[in-house]
Amino acid sequence: MQSELAIAFSQVTEAAALAGYQWLGRGDKNAADDAAVKAMRAQLNRTPIAGKIVIGEGEIDDALCCI
Repeated sequence: MQSELAIAFSQVTEAAALAGYQWLGRGDKNAADDAAVKAMRAQLNRTPIAGKIVIGEGEIDDALCCI
């Protein structure tokens, strides 16, 4: 079970990184954040786990959205 979760969370990280990467060099940090968060949320929704996200970085850097 733990290795399955590790793989699942690696896929979440990968999805967010790939979505944010598409905005690299465009000078729009908020769009990159938004794309990464949406991809992360979508991948988490496909992950067969039950839980609640209790932290996000939005307050730290005034991101438009948090998980």
